[in-house]
Amino acid sequence: MKIIISQQEAVDRGIWPEIMQMFGLDQNDDVWQSEEFILTEAQAQKVGLLPR
Repeated sequence: MKIIISQQEAVDRGIWPEIMQMFGLDQNDDVWQSEEFILTEAQAQKVGLLPR
């Protein structure tokens, strides 16, 4: 299963720092609020989007 989350959704859920780390982003990278990131099931569980 793949989970898609936008940057804005990640910010709203308080998991944006974890998403940034997973995708090798830092504060200097330009990211649109509507930009989407595809997470594996394991990644989604790690950030709390899915139950373990």
